[in-house]
Amino acid sequence: MKIIDKIYVDGQFTAPHGTATQDLYNPATAEKIGIVHLGDQVDTNKAIEAAKKAFLTFSKSTLKERGEILQRLHDAILANEEALNNAAVEEYGSPISATKGRTRYAAQIFLDTKAAMESFEFEKQLEYATIVNEPLGVIAAITPWNADYTHICGKLAPAIAAGCTIVIKPSELSAIQTQILTECFDQAGVPNGVINIVNGTGPVVGAVLTAHPDIAVVTFTGSTQIGRLIGSKAAETMKRVTLELGGKSPNIILEDADLQKAIPLALAIGFSNSGQACHAGTRIIVPESKLEEIKSLIVESVKNIKIGDLWNAESFIGPMVSQKQYDTVQRYIQSGWDQGAEILVGGLGHPEGLGGFYAKPTVFVNVEPNMTIAKEEIFGPVLCVITYKTEEEAINIANDTIYGLSAYISSGNEEKAKQIARQIISGRVLINTAVNRESKSPFGGFKQSGIGRTSWAYGIEEYVEPKVIAL
Repeated sequence: MKIIDKIYVDGQFTAPHGTATQDLYNPATAEKIGIVHLGDQVDTNKAIEAAKKAFLTFSKSTLKERGEILQRLHDAILANEEALNNAAVEEYGSPISATKGRTRYAAQIFLDTKAAMESFEFEKQLEYATIVNEPLGVIAAITPWNADYTHICGKLAPAIAAGCTIVIKPSELSAIQTQILTECFDQAGVPNGVINIVNGTGPVVGAVLTAHPDIAVVTFTGSTQIGRLIGSKAAETMKRVTLELGGKSPNIILEDADLQKAIPLALAIGFSNSGQACHAGTRIIVPESKLEEIKSLIVESVKNIKIGDLWNAESFIGPMVSQKQYDTVQRYIQSGWDQGAEILVGGLGHPEGLGGFYAKPTVFVNVEPNMTIAKEEIFGPVLCVITYKTEEEAINIANDTIYGLSAYISSGNEEKAKQIARQIISGRVLINTAVNRESKSPFGGFKQSGIGRTSWAYGIEEYVEPKVIAL
């Protein structure tokens, strides 16, 4: 049983003023594995005060000093890689192969941001004026449970690069993971007050961060519903916001696609992170003329996807993070059935031989675009197959959503796929791949998938404000 009874404020691990606690569970077994003591309004205000004080000096630090900090943060994570991996498997239920990749990516974010910082135009000389990109101030970062390390590091790295200080409210469901990550930050020798971490709930800690006048930017990753609330509250004090929100990403399989490759790829994209991913391609849009062939390939391909045994390097799908998330997935599966969609594979309940919070990987066919399962973000391993007759119809179906975070296309003709990609309303469109290999590109969404961008120089831009000094 792990007891997380410290928060991290002004460079010190200290007991929180708050008295509330949250139980922690192993999602694979539903066994209680820990307790986290949660911070309250007093703790949050202390963290903001520490960050505000530290900003006075850290904002004047040199790029060399910030670069050295980013390097040390990268090194500290890799030095604790095994402990970080083990915690993510036990507390989040992520298969070890996926966990290793996410931990290494979290470390790499600091090096990528260091490179972006070194080429970032913090100052620009015009004929009659100098444009100075100054750090905005104290950043409030509110992060989710579905990739604890990468979300925290993705918000912290550009703050360091810009010369800002930060208060982080991680998900209380990720407290064991966050504790180890915080120890990495402490080992990296970051100046006191630059990084502050308060475990707590959204209605308590998150509410203080969003409303506090000394917070300059709120950066949030999570649901669109909560993002709307944060944006509304932040507007009262004219805070900047960076919101990376939900998705219902389309995956268009074109007529000329190699289905032997496209269908396994579509399932890998849709079941990514056990379906608990905002960018998951959960709407598979396929030619009506090839539906029967595609159905057969889906059934066969799902058989090859290994679920369970999180320590097996071949396992791809793990459990849902909590009983609550498992129940949510079950309600959506029931909704699809009730509204007339056909369950091709999967369905209600646990996979055979598995308990805990495991849900069956499920694929629906005969799905109409207006069904609940085709409209709402499920955040679990549930995919919808929707048919089209023409490419124009496929594009319309893809764009018929309040979201616009990611999209996918499979095609034998890259130029044709690029033409269609330009017509998709989405922050990114990946062609014949599940992974964006371009580290210098931004990440973020159109429509209700968010505001602003992260990654590379785009993330730094969210934390600076241009000042004009004219003669």
